[in-house]
Formats: sequence, C-alpha cells, structure tokens
Amino acid sequence: MAETTTITVRIPVELRDKLDRLAEVTKRSRSYLAAEALGEFIEDELALVEDVLEGLADIEAGRFVPHDEVVAESAKMFDGIYDPHHVTAVPAKKAASR
Repeated sequence: MAETTTITVRIPVELRDKLDRLAEVTKRSRSYLAAEALGEFIEDELALVEDVLEGLADIEAGRFVPHDEVVAESAKMFDGIYDPHHVTAVPAKKAASR
C-alpha cells in the first residue's frame, strides 16, 4: 500500500453534501472519493501546465512557425475544400439530437 498523509481542506457545505451522497451510493468513504478526485485533477492540471511550459520553452528557443505562415499554408491545403464564408447552420432540432 502506498504511503499516505492527511490534509485538511475547506469546501462548501453543498460540495460536502454531494460527496456524502456519492459516498453513500457508491459505498466508498468520503476520504477515498476525495483522494481519487484530487488525484485525477492534479494529474490533468499538471499535464496541462507542463505542456504550456514546454510550449513556452519552444517559443523561447525559436521552435515555432509564425501564425501568418500557418494561415498561408493552411489556405493552400484547404483551397476549394472549405469556405469559411459559406457555412451552413445545422437546424436546432438536428443539433440537439447529435
């Protein structure tokens, strides 16, 4: 079993009530559910932050393509395929059924 520690976190009463309900329904402890949620959140956020830092380092090192070059190349690739001025709206009923 992994080593654990205890932390104290202030949360809104409404969130605690939802956590209690989830614990009741899933037959899991509040502590287990909170640790799982916190673990997933931290993994996602840390990955995002690390990706941003990597992107900033790439920019600083000159490893990027300027926006106008990307737009020009994209225009060549999609010439005749996509006209941004001729987009057909999907009727609300069809969009809702997707």
